[in-house]
Amino acid sequence: MTGEAARPALRDRPARPPAARDPARPPAPRDPALARRLREVEAEIFARRPEHAVEPTLDRIAALAELLGDPQRACPVVHVAGTNGKTSTARMIETLLRARGLRTGLFTSPHLSNIRERIVIDGEPLSVEAFLASYDDVAPYVALVDEREPLRLSFFEVLTAMAFAAFADAPVDVAVIEVGLGGTWDATNIADGAVAVVTPVAIDHTRYLGSTIEEIAGEKAGIIKPGSVAILGEQSPAADEVLLRRAAEVGAAVARQGVEFGVTWRELAVGGQALSIRGLSGEYRDLLLPLFGEYQAANAACALAAAEAFSSGGPDAGPLNEDLVREAFAAMTSPGRLEVVRRSPVVIADSAHNPAGMAASVAAVTEAFSFRALIAVLAISADKDVPAVLDQLEPIADGLVVTRNSSDRSMDPSKLADLAADVFGPDRVQVTNRLDDAIEVAVGMADEAAADGLGGTGVLVTGSVVTAGDVRSLLGVGGGAGGGDRRGRQEPDDLG
Repeated sequence: MTGEAARPALRDRPARPPAARDPARPPAPRDPALARRLREVEAEIFARRPEHAVEPTLDRIAALAELLGDPQRACPVVHVAGTNGKTSTARMIETLLRARGLRTGLFTSPHLSNIRERIVIDGEPLSVEAFLASYDDVAPYVALVDEREPLRLSFFEVLTAMAFAAFADAPVDVAVIEVGLGGTWDATNIADGAVAVVTPVAIDHTRYLGSTIEEIAGEKAGIIKPGSVAILGEQSPAADEVLLRRAAEVGAAVARQGVEFGVTWRELAVGGQALSIRGLSGEYRDLLLPLFGEYQAANAACALAAAEAFSSGGPDAGPLNEDLVREAFAAMTSPGRLEVVRRSPVVIADSAHNPAGMAASVAAVTEAFSFRALIAVLAISADKDVPAVLDQLEPIADGLVVTRNSSDRSMDPSKLADLAADVFGPDRVQVTNRLDDAIEVAVGMADEAAADGLGGTGVLVTGSVVTAGDVRSLLGVGGGAGGGDRRGRQEPDDLG
């Protein structure tokens, strides 16, 4: 793509070592003054209109970007949309491109534990100093746009501008940008992706994106730009038709999972899975992916095709160095996605938040874990299709503890318990008002099942990215305080 084709020698540069720090737990500042300033800036950002309060226009973010010198044009972009799997796929693409020696920027949403984890350069979340500097850089221009526009810039628009500005200042060779919500009217869509990735499209966020697959796919298709390469994950026929029509309208090249690329072999392995992938122009065999689930193998195939397309400037990509690909795959992480956060009993944190996502997680748990008894903990947003999510979860859960997470959009536990009782039966449902208490109850139930001789018991905590982030924080995953206050966080628990 533009800029990338001039650097063919990068194909075989030695890989940078993978980031040692947990991307979802950037370290807290030790300087009290710095910590105080960070809290002030976070409060200013969180006080803005929430990112789920969508106003279908790019006027505000485009005006801000113009004042900043259009930083979204400073480097090539790989743009990632879809209903499920966006964050994992974006992380994988970034890891592959960084392994090739490129300096990378990564923008994802929402965050698990810390707002700074959304903006990553070379595999590391922005430091406190860099985050504050980025905010201070854009703040005067944010104020100007706020004065001129009838509606102030939103939480997500400000963070999007900060990310593009930080990537331009670094500078990075490529930015991997995850859509916040939808695609066409998402703030990130001021960038023109050289590669546009659309992971599987399903029903979610119907209030904002439409109530049919066709409408939702149409919104996500908006990231496919003239002259780009569209990498399409496995889609329903309805979504496929919409996405292909958009690609034809704008003259984008297309590569489809299951047609031009895909997973050719996979089997369980210790800590994840082994797989082989047919890329756009090469076979990559016996790759170790330390993540669970067939859906993560599919995400990895999309990521590899996207990295190939970006590296060679089109769908007729040359193969990447197989050793670099193997090293990158082994280093891939996806915090909060079927992540084992405790053992004895095994506790898994997961972000599934819609029926399709829960179906994928249930299939992965069934495949990867041989639990004789599994207790589920569910905290989910009130605007989700909760009955359908419960229908997917019920077959694998011997018991269910319903609760709330730290989002003010979390469904009231008593209402959730009523819905759960209709699916599970009242005898299999318990209710608590706090997530920490729910985990304690579930662990106790799992321990009781183990004492009864069932053995192999586990706990699955799921329902939201916020839920997964909360359980990681409660159990101290990643080491060290994340910094920043998650109370009152106003972004949606899950974007799409």
